[in-house]
Amino acid sequence: MQARSGIRPLRSGFSQTRLLIGKVKVGSEHPVALQTMTTTDTRDIEATVAQVKKCADAGADIVRITVQGKKEAQACADIRRRLFEDGYDVPLVADIHFQPAVAMMVAESFEKIRVNPGNFADGRKTFEVINYDDPKQFEEEKAYIEEVFTPLVLKCKELGRCIRIGTNHGSLSARILSYYGDTPRGMVESAFEFAEICRKNDFHNFLFSMKASNPLVMVAAYRLLAEEMYKKGWDYPLHLGVTEAGEGEDGRMKSAIGIGALLMDGLGDTIRVSLTEDPEYEIDPCKRLASLGESAWSNGWGVPHFEEHLRDTHAFGRRVGDLPVQLPGEEHDFRALLHRDGSVFSFVDINELKQPEVLYKKLGAKLVVGMPFKEIATADTILMRDIPPSSDAEGRRALRRLQEVTVHVIAPADKLASDPLPGAVTLHTLRQAVAAHKAGGIKLPEGSTRLALEVDGTESEEEILCLKALSPVVLLLNIKDGVSRIHSSRRVFELLKRESIMTPVIHHIRFPASASRDEIVINTGSLVGGLLVDGLGDGALLEAPHEDLDFLRTTSFGLLQGSRMRNTKTEYVSCPSCGRTLFNLQEVTEQIRQKTGHLPGVAIAVMGCIVNGPGEMADADFGYVGGAPGKIDLYVGKEVVKRGIPMEGACDALVQLIKDNGRWVEPAKEEEPVAV
Repeated sequence: MQARSGIRPLRSGFSQTRLLIGKVKVGSEHPVALQTMTTTDTRDIEATVAQVKKCADAGADIVRITVQGKKEAQACADIRRRLFEDGYDVPLVADIHFQPAVAMMVAESFEKIRVNPGNFADGRKTFEVINYDDPKQFEEEKAYIEEVFTPLVLKCKELGRCIRIGTNHGSLSARILSYYGDTPRGMVESAFEFAEICRKNDFHNFLFSMKASNPLVMVAAYRLLAEEMYKKGWDYPLHLGVTEAGEGEDGRMKSAIGIGALLMDGLGDTIRVSLTEDPEYEIDPCKRLASLGESAWSNGWGVPHFEEHLRDTHAFGRRVGDLPVQLPGEEHDFRALLHRDGSVFSFVDINELKQPEVLYKKLGAKLVVGMPFKEIATADTILMRDIPPSSDAEGRRALRRLQEVTVHVIAPADKLASDPLPGAVTLHTLRQAVAAHKAGGIKLPEGSTRLALEVDGTESEEEILCLKALSPVVLLLNIKDGVSRIHSSRRVFELLKRESIMTPVIHHIRFPASASRDEIVINTGSLVGGLLVDGLGDGALLEAPHEDLDFLRTTSFGLLQGSRMRNTKTEYVSCPSCGRTLFNLQEVTEQIRQKTGHLPGVAIAVMGCIVNGPGEMADADFGYVGGAPGKIDLYVGKEVVKRGIPMEGACDALVQLIKDNGRWVEPAKEEEPVAV
């Protein structure tokens, strides 16, 4: 697919169509709407009303409530009435699975109905494996969907309600799976079946969502949806979300990668950050993401016109830069300068360098029984703007220790010229290097045999093409302020790919002293993760001198893991809880994390009920799912292997299941840091 970039400023929303969800206008020029979902039992009217108020007070524009049966639908009428009486007119969304009759009931009370195409009409076959060899059978079931869905469409049209056609990656129907597989194409086709019914009845107050727990799948599905809508001449708004993102920084990072990548491309009209936390805490990251997208739109962060011919938005393919090879006569081994699955570089100043707890605990450079080794979650390389002079014996000794355990050092050329550091990689800007090359060639400082180059994204095509002659070991892509990082970076990668320049690229992003941790996570996920989901980049370097080094390092590894590049810790797919949840998700997730958090490469899903069970954990190796009050079902992949386990022993049973499947390793004992 050919994509055009840099032609016009980014927009904060994709759709030109305007929808009305109660008092909230969505689409076109209207601001991105923020959404969350209650976690209370919907039948508990007092608790649900209180939680909706708390969410609205935190800034939620729209609040979703699970409605799993007729009793909950009856409670919804009282919830809506109570909120109006108390002066709260925040629009409410009914979350419907498996229950068309319940959707009809609650449409009387709520402003919006969310239906899941995977289980609204043919949910009885959602988790079955069925071969539809006869096209007639396929069409008959489509006709059945129309028969079941049309009454809701007509009712919403009559009452002025809105519908969200919310496809989920993990809960596609057996019929869709049989034709399209568990793919973004299947997600789009499933949604379009329902959209066609809306359009057939001249109902257009609807929007789409394409949620997945894997940000790469989620981004691909939304892009495909937007492309297919364009072909059809449709223009319906999009609700964005990464489902089951988890909690804490991991949940925020995963959401930022998926939602931010799309917002920065101008896609998205409403958003929700699904966290395993109390719902009001979802609003702050929502605000940050919406602000990021709207700032790009209002500030006009355009880049010079260019056309993309080489980036494929239909199939993920990672551009992997060439790893360093050892040159004859080099004293230092540079082969570990970059990691094949994605590298983490760290910015370290002289004061941090001299602290043993920084050197050994946070950079992971431990010495055990006199033998050096490198932890899996350690920095591959450090960048130092100022290196200790030769007279600083303590600082120099710390650098040598790092080099002994193959943590490499990059430093500016002028610093190394005045005080050489054997084995250091020399850093130039690309413009400096091009000027030196034209003047007779680059001369590396004494003791340095490798060159790194810093690119700001505004260089000319001629300057970028000089990389062939300069042969740097790595590029640090540090985009100039006031320019779109997403689009200027794509321009650089387009030129690199066109000319077959395979130099590894590290995304270098600097943060001001005013940047909070949430801002660092959200911006990193959106601006860097938005490129990594296209396979563009070989790692990250986060620079925030005011921030703790360990936080920046773990955030960088979280970015790589969320972008499906490098697994350094256990992956958790945990739902955000709702009225269907059969246990305390936050407490149970923490218990499971305490026992299994040392298993890199293992994905564990923690789901509150069957709706968010096997269908919503497509990426997980193991699943812990609420099957009944006080009872847990355990899964391997999508297959249930143990049912009805009492909650008291379910966590230990999960550990045993991981052991039985050969995925368990004993946690490593903590080593004491060795003094420098």
